[in-house]
Amino acid sequence: MKNILHLISSMQGSESYSIKLGHAIIEKIQEKYPENTLEEVNLVESQIPHLTPAVLRTFFTPEDQLTEDDRKAIQLSNEFIKQLLAADIIVIGAPLYNFTIHSSLKAWIDHITRAGITFGYGENGPVGKVTGKKIYVAMSSGGIFSEGPGKANDFVVPYLKSFLGFLGMTDLTAFRAEGLKVPGVKEIAMQKAIESIVID
Repeated sequence: MKNILHLISSMQGSESYSIKLGHAIIEKIQEKYPENTLEEVNLVESQIPHLTPAVLRTFFTPEDQLTEDDRKAIQLSNEFIKQLLAADIIVIGAPLYNFTIHSSLKAWIDHITRAGITFGYGENGPVGKVTGKKIYVAMSSGGIFSEGPGKANDFVVPYLKSFLGFLGMTDLTAFRAEGLKVPGVKEIAMQKAIESIVID
């Protein structure tokens, strides 16, 4: 049994290439692992709040010292971490907006980043505690960012690989639907992206 978590961070709804690519990845996962559960979380529609001083304070308050207001403030973070830890495979829809990820995905990352829970510190530095997960990134972009001059401006895949790795999620594979606005490329961009999907 594989528990799949699909995170959506596109503003394009049914027209979203990253959502379409994410669903194609999930179909391949389900073909390989027929016994599975799927939980889909639309981070944009959920309107995830950015961290506030009150929420951040609760991250560093011992459990037995949390007030009722503190428990309400930290509830969303706890729910996201529970979903994350329960998942075996995480598919992250990550369209490139202004060279980086959508703020809803960044807000999710901020809510799951908890010292003592998802990461800690050892004698040799930080230690990620979220291990044993497989991450697939469904990235979409109007331009081409996997190679050429655009590569230096890709702050989606390198960022996710680096930060999720910090939390212990080091097994990450990215599939790209790119060149979606480039004449001569856009016509086959999605087909090429879907054909590139290999589930390991």
